[in-house]
Amino acid sequence: MTQSKSDLIAQDIASKIRFKQYCPGEYLPSESQLTTLYGSSRETVRKALEQLNSLGMIQKIKGKGSIVLDLEKYSFPLSGITSFSELNKSLGMNAKTQVLKLDKMEDLPGLFKEKFPNQEKQAGIYVERLRLIDNQPQVLDCDYLFTPPIEELPKEVAESSIYDYLENKVGLNISYATKEITVEKVNNELQDKLKIPDDVAVLVASHNFLNDTTLFQLTLSFHNPAKFKFVDFARRQKIQL
Repeated sequence: MTQSKSDLIAQDIASKIRFKQYCPGEYLPSESQLTTLYGSSRETVRKALEQLNSLGMIQKIKGKGSIVLDLEKYSFPLSGITSFSELNKSLGMNAKTQVLKLDKMEDLPGLFKEKFPNQEKQAGIYVERLRLIDNQPQVLDCDYLFTPPIEELPKEVAESSIYDYLENKVGLNISYATKEITVEKVNNELQDKLKIPDDVAVLVASHNFLNDTTLFQLTLSFHNPAKFKFVDFARRQKIQL
């Protein structure tokens, strides 16, 4: 999938933040300077800065500009649906994906039945992918994609971006997700895959829906708690009493 100009600008600035060309506490060049630097419109630069702002990499301060925040760990937004592939591009994480399992099944795997006890029996495609950053295992993503609406999933798609394939090849309209975050004890097999010293991981369990409210995917995402932080962005909304 071709990246937009704003995506490329955001990726480049994120890379410069990661490698300390722009350090925490410093201001980025002004929007006018970035417009000249990247040969783009101010609106395109603003879209790129909004991406970085939503990821917790910068804070936009009215009248002053965009200040770089302290990025000690990679930040994963909780609200919205952002694929690992998209985050990899945005954050410049030097990430790789290893597909460990890709199987068609007549019913949910045992762990999914345990974590989603109210889910009825349904055939689907089980995908297990290990995410490595700088060649170190950081995340184990376990996905169960229902059939229908997803009839097949090529391995090369699982290695790159499932959502890009579903949206641009299959024609699905992915809309929203509900997520639950817990700290869980894990078995020896999962502990070994993530190379974590203790038997504890952060688990993000998700129900993922299409625009017509169809549930199309269940996800269990196990994260190394020493490597990641999770961020959300919320605005104050006043409620009339």
